Amino acid sequence: MAVRILHCGKSAENYNLCAEHKVAGFTKRVAEKGDMVYLAVKYGDKTVCGARGVLSELTIDKPWRDSDRYIQAFRMVDMEYCKPFDLSILSEAGGPYWVLKYAQNAKEIKDDNAVEILKAAFDQNKVNEFYKLKAAEIEPEETGPFDDTDGDEDYIDDTSGAQVPIEIMGTFETVRFVNETDPYMGLERSVNDYFYDLFPDFPEDRTVLIKENKMFKTAGLNGASKGVTGIQGVPDALLIIYSSDDNIPIKMILIEYECYGEGKIKSLDKFNHLNGHIIPQLMRFASTFSIATDRQIRESTIKEWIAKIINYIWQNPDLIAKVRAWVQELEPNIQQEQIALKLSNLLEEAFKSNLGIMLVIDEMSYEQRDTIRNIIGSFKLENGGSISFYGFVVRLEQKICIINDKLEYALAIQKY
Repeated sequence: MAVRILHCGKSAENYNLCAEHKVAGFTKRVAEKGDMVYLAVKYGDKTVCGARGVLSELTIDKPWRDSDRYIQAFRMVDMEYCKPFDLSILSEAGGPYWVLKYAQNAKEIKDDNAVEILKAAFDQNKVNEFYKLKAAEIEPEETGPFDDTDGDEDYIDDTSGAQVPIEIMGTFETVRFVNETDPYMGLERSVNDYFYDLFPDFPEDRTVLIKENKMFKTAGLNGASKGVTGIQGVPDALLIIYSSDDNIPIKMILIEYECYGEGKIKSLDKFNHLNGHIIPQLMRFASTFSIATDRQIRESTIKEWIAKIINYIWQNPDLIAKVRAWVQELEPNIQQEQIALKLSNLLEEAFKSNLGIMLVIDEMSYEQRDTIRNIIGSFKLENGGSISFYGFVVRLEQKICIINDKLEYALAIQKY
């Protein structure tokens, strides 16, 4: 188990959110499940720590206002709290450069002496409840993973403080997908084929991806909800996410693939497609499961979709074994013949109280992301929560190579 310090810069708000929501976000892919993480923040003229926990499952739920910065987020379990203490005590082990050695980029602390000092100070100040720090009305802009150093801290060597260059593994040029459905250079097939490589936040053993894009249809709503027309919507894929750490262990994600591709180059064409097709389609998905829709329609759609999901799973031995392990983790003593019923209940709870919509597209601005997120978030679920929105831009990259004629491609992802 690695020990790390997750520094929230000068943002007491982010520090509080990490502890209260029991999540940890990282600007680089450095952490792993099972790591012990101490939460820290620059508060006044001191860097303090008041909470720690163990990293559990990856999550796409990021409660921070600057969530776009964090490419990796984990649930935290076994949370413990203490009266905030000054982390400068680590200078006893690391000297004046203790921040660089132990807090930079949430790196693993490999100095046993530093680990023991950190643990002893935390245990000495331990309390039962989290001590919330007063956040500024407007948090200062973040300049990096932490603010205790000057200059380009992302590239500072552990011990000397000297800058070291990043390594470039290759050069690529962004090219266009043909469209969404092209069998060779289409966005949907490319993403589906490399889904778990593109989305490591969705571990394959904790998810079920159903890629049959004609399998699930929403009910025609006859304009009953927020201006959505009665046309049926059909998501391109369905993603079922399991997390035993959540109050609602199953999360349901409806996936929509969209691509401007080679056919929509002009800004006006993209604008019209976004507002005339993409947003109304996402609204149809959201309205189907929102309390704004007639309960009978909602219940009928949920029941129909659950039956199709269970039938799909029970035709695949690997999926059966996977979901059986989920259910048995939640209820170790459950009888085999009750597993399907329990799964059905978990799926129903997800549709009613833990639902998200995911847009995978080849181009999107932050402003467009915020507009869609606000629209989708206005649709409420039965537990009073909102439907979540997740946006991802996937780009096709062609390797720049002047030595040979072989065309090499890669997929790049940007999370919104």
